[in-house]
Amino acid sequence: IGFMVARAVLAFGEAGNFPAAIKATAEYFPKKERSLATGIFNSGANIGAILAPLTVPWIYQHWGWEAAFIIIGVIGFLWLGFWLFIYEKPDKQKRLSAAELEYIEKDHEAPPVLAATGPTQKVSWVKLLGYKQTWAFAFGKFMTDGVWWFFLFWLPAYLKAQFGMTGESIQLPLALLYTMAMIGSVSGGWFPMYYIKKGFAPYDARMKAMFLIACFPLVVLLAQPLGDISFWIPVLLIGVGASAHQAWSANIFTTVSDMFPKKSVGSVIGIGGMAGGLGGVVMSKLGGALFDHYKALGHIQTGYTIMFTICAMAYLLAWVVMKSLVPKYRPITDL
Repeated sequence: IGFMVARAVLAFGEAGNFPAAIKATAEYFPKKERSLATGIFNSGANIGAILAPLTVPWIYQHWGWEAAFIIIGVIGFLWLGFWLFIYEKPDKQKRLSAAELEYIEKDHEAPPVLAATGPTQKVSWVKLLGYKQTWAFAFGKFMTDGVWWFFLFWLPAYLKAQFGMTGESIQLPLALLYTMAMIGSVSGGWFPMYYIKKGFAPYDARMKAMFLIACFPLVVLLAQPLGDISFWIPVLLIGVGASAHQAWSANIFTTVSDMFPKKSVGSVIGIGGMAGGLGGVVMSKLGGALFDHYKALGHIQTGYTIMFTICAMAYLLAWVVMKSLVPKYRPITDL
């Protein structure tokens, strides 16, 4: 019970990371650079996922499991202290030159209508749910976050069920998956900048890039048919899907700062994060039910084929719904 409580507290603390990070990105970067900035900081999670299996077992072997928890927790508090020391809003940041501040705010647009709330007044979640832009982001997260968690949590089970791999033999495929995801995060953040330089508006460039990114997970459909050749083929194909997810994430997060005023970005990201969490629960439950069913029938491969098909199609479906809800760039100006 104590461990469950500790894990719940950890999850509660983690939940604020991405809303805060996206809001800070919106404050410190012009729209054309936000997806790249998001892709860079988002890749940090993959670096951590690569380092954790290498460092935590070593700490456990030398100092015990308690030390592993304590050391990781202390590192988190050290980072928090550094963040509190160095962070300040751009207009109050003493380390920022006038030229840098002007560059950050160069795409700032005055709202064409009178805002209903002040620049620092909080906006209720109920009010935010009244906008199609909120639902577009939330649906995109609901459809795709579960795919990411499925790739991460079920890949070891898949390699064991299909290829009999266990223990250390799985570490290299997992490291490759996270490395590909890290590369996808940064390159996906850069991708819309290519279209922006060609004259596209930031939101239009982002949606164009997201459509192309949404096509990459389709290669996951080949994971089962080509798996008989070598286990590396499905690992690489799933890695492409995971890489595409991180590229997608770098852009879908940034659509919020494209549409909403800075004071509302964190709240909208939080709503989308909750939707993504629900999507993760649905994918986990669905995958478990399918695998149990087809394992009992002696053909678990069918269960994985169904799940890979869902994962492959999720991004295109998410993009179509998002584009239908917000077909053109429509920033919120009445908050």
